Amino acid sequence: MRLFLLSLCLWIGVAHSAPILVFGDSLSAAYGLEEEQGWAWLLKSRLQSNGDDREVINLSVSGETTGGGLARLPDALARYQPSIVVLELGANDGLRGLSPARMQANLSRMIESAQAIDAQVLVLGMRLPPSYGKRYVDRFEATYPRLAEQHQVALMPFMLAPLGVDESLFQDDRLHPTADAQPILLDAIWPFLAPLL
Repeated sequence: MRLFLLSLCLWIGVAHSAPILVFGDSLSAAYGLEEEQGWAWLLKSRLQSNGDDREVINLSVSGETTGGGLARLPDALARYQPSIVVLELGANDGLRGLSPARMQANLSRMIESAQAIDAQVLVLGMRLPPSYGKRYVDRFEATYPRLAEQHQVALMPFMLAPLGVDESLFQDDRLHPTADAQPILLDAIWPFLAPLL
């Protein structure tokens, strides 16, 4: 009995310390900022202030598409064995006019890979400007809720929603959030992430 309790305590300790993997593009890679200013880095500080000692591993890459993410994810899962995967990809597929069906297939395979190692998944959804055409925009944006329903994963419908149209919260390119916007993003992501912790 004592050996069982010791094993249980060790298992709980390992499970609790399994990291959170943030896997996205420039929006999560703190593009144009110092790494410490990005929302993923700020998440690490928030966890610590809540007494949660797990690491936040940010493997986001500027310019990443879902195809690139799909190629990289298996090695990341094998190396870090995360308990939670925050998946923030698709914006670059949309901006390049890539197939929404292919994007959905790539994201679906990434979710399945994470779930195969018992990691929980939070998907951060994206939207496109109307200039891409209603048909394409509708197909793109429908991808995220469809994936959440299919795989029963948590979904934040639009990551940048809390920033609205406030241009002061975006860098000069009008695409990437400023340092001042990062805590706002974290505050908005937190209610979707906290139930998974």
